[in-house]
Amino acid sequence: MKDTIPTLPPDIETLRDHTWRRESTRRIETVAEAEAFIEHVGFANAMTDARTAGASLYVAVCGRRDAYMPRNVQKDAEASQTWLLKDELLRRGKVYYAKLAAARTLFIRRSLVPHFHALNGISRKDESHVLSPEANRILRVLRREWELATRDLRVAAKIENRATFTRALDELQRGMKVVPLDVVYAPRFTYIWTTAEARFPLELKTEITPDEAAREIARAFLATAGMTTPGELARATKLPRPLAGKGNHALVHEGYAERLARGVYRKKQ
Repeated sequence: MKDTIPTLPPDIETLRDHTWRRESTRRIETVAEAEAFIEHVGFANAMTDARTAGASLYVAVCGRRDAYMPRNVQKDAEASQTWLLKDELLRRGKVYYAKLAAARTLFIRRSLVPHFHALNGISRKDESHVLSPEANRILRVLRREWELATRDLRVAAKIENRATFTRALDELQRGMKVVPLDVVYAPRFTYIWTTAEARFPLELKTEITPDEAAREIARAFLATAGMTTPGELARATKLPRPLAGKGNHALVHEGYAERLARGVYRKKQ
């Protein structure tokens, strides 16, 4: 089910066309441009289209506001280009990439990683009773081996059922415990996995309070979105709506934004 995006004022749509690179003259073609885009917007979806809230690498590759993912993505040039850029982005490791809440893959600029971790991360002392036994086994293997391909990781963790393994891996990504390090296509397609703490050690050691995290994530969104409608920030980040609202309220309190109506906030000029 896709997000329901309400009608926005024309000036806000025009702003987003520019900042979210929904213009043919600003469409993303190179990995350097993709990294600059993520750095600018703070966080962005990977393969979502115009029906989903928030900035999107796929939409920016298309360079148009009304970009919709086709049913047969394997034959779509723009989807293929986005996928290849995604591969190169995760290899370079300059931005965080993983499947977070609601199974949505998200790119996050490094400076915001501590903030997302403060709201989504699982502390080391909580792993044993928060994570499933299968997730804990995968994590122990990766901490011992450093990096492994998907199949080798499943074998080493002694998880025979593929669906169970996939659920555990998704669980670890949501808790910001593991990330893909690389992707290999020959002799077969596979991701190479490592621990998030190995790839982003300083960012995951930085302590941020939940209130500060919600405020700065809200600021990053409002900085390029210009305005947020009821529930839009929560849909874009998959944060609980009360927490997203708390972040927006904090921006109003400091004078960065103004509240126009219930759930509607706009960045001050």
